[in-house]
Formats: sequence, structure tokens, C-alpha cells
Amino acid sequence: MNDYVRAPDGALLAVRQAGPKTAPPLLLLQGQANSMRWWEELRTGFEQAYRTVTIDYRGTGNTCADVGDWTTLTFAEDAALVMAEFGFESYRVYGTSMGGRVAQHLAARHASRVERLILACTSPGGPLARERSREVRRILASPEDGNRIQRVLRFFYTDDWPGRPSDSLLLGDPTMTPAASLAHLRASTGHDAWTALPDITAPTLVLHGTDDPMVPPENAEIIASAILDARLIHHHGGRHGFFDEFADDLRPTLLDFLR
Repeated sequence: MNDYVRAPDGALLAVRQAGPKTAPPLLLLQGQANSMRWWEELRTGFEQAYRTVTIDYRGTGNTCADVGDWTTLTFAEDAALVMAEFGFESYRVYGTSMGGRVAQHLAARHASRVERLILACTSPGGPLARERSREVRRILASPEDGNRIQRVLRFFYTDDWPGRPSDSLLLGDPTMTPAASLAHLRASTGHDAWTALPDITAPTLVLHGTDDPMVPPENAEIIASAILDARLIHHHGGRHGFFDEFADDLRPTLLDFLR
């Protein structure tokens, strides 16, 4: 069952907590145009040790908000509001894809609330970021059909992944309106946290798949170079959804770092 947190502008943010009430909190931030459903299967791997907290971004899931000129900073301030609402002094934070962009602003602007930080398959934005290829952009912008969804699926998963598009929780929130989807795209593409990264004081683990076509892996090196206490791990052969496809392999590393 969801909780709700009201933002100062009237938006009603849908939030879910799970795991032991007395465990330390772990905030999970998903990718662009996705609701907390992104974490539906992944979160259970953390819930023996942590109180997981997930949020439906504006425009997704059960959050109620008028579509506006959202930015990754907008979503970061929403996350900070939720963090304060539940009364925990500090959180571990794990952000993937656009969620990693949101987490960068969150950890830089609210450093005292972020105890440890994991950034996966994400970008710093700004002038130093490495952008996806023109071909990837063309496929992402092409009309919906069977060929497109299969191609997009392979941006997330390797050819060895046996699932179908319906088996993945990473391919977007089908309840979003076109206007909300466009607002998310603008927020993600407009992200620029390069000058804020040195303000992150939390120990940080940067993860990236070496074969990620959505966010080139050079971005992980840029991020890790700008954060004082950062460790970088490349997952060989992983694509944009490597944290999902190889979740069982990665979990011991993540839990060890979070501890």
C-alpha cells in the first residue's frame, strides 16, 4: 500500500516503504518515464537488511501532479521531501539511469542526508557527457511496432537474456500521458550536474555496463573522476539494464558497499 507526501506546490507524491521498520533506509530511484514498478523485483533483494523507499515520479504511477517544466533537480527535491517526511536521519541511495542523475543532485544538495550512494548506468550531463549514437536516438524516436520494441529491448539486455519485452519492468510506465513522457525526456536530456559532483561527500559506487548503448560507459569514468570518494566498477558485456539482468551477480557487491 502506498503512502502519500504532499509537495509545497500541491503535487501528491506516491511512496512505498517495505522491509523491516527498524532497518536503515534505502532510497531507490528509477529511470526515465518509469514508476516505482521498476523496482518491483529488484527491491526484494535488499529488504532483509534495509527499509526500502520508492517513489512514483511526477507523471508516473499513482503520483498526482500537473505536467510542468520538470528537471532532474525537481525530482531530487521531491525525493528530499520524502526523505524528511519519514523521519530517518540519513539514507543509502541507489539510482539507476535517470534515477542516477536525480541522485547526483540529491547527494550534492542534501549531503547530510545521503550516507552512501550508488550510481548505475547514468551520466553527469553537461558539456563533458558522452551522448548516445545517432542510430540509437533514431530507434528510440521511431514509431511503436514489434521491431522497435525488440531493438529497444536489446539496448537494455544482452542477446543471452531469455525474456520477452513483457518480462522486463524497465521499458516505461504504460500509464503515462504523452505530455508527461515528453516532460521526462526533457528533464533527462537537460540534466547537468557536472559542477555539483564535487559537492558529493558520500562514499560512492559507480557501476556501468561496458556495452551500454543508451548511456556510453565513458560517462561512468567522468562521474567517478569528479567525486572525491568514488569507486568505479565496469560490468563486462552489460548493457543499459545490466543491474537487472545480472542482479544476482551484483547483489553481494552492492550489499557489501551499502554496509
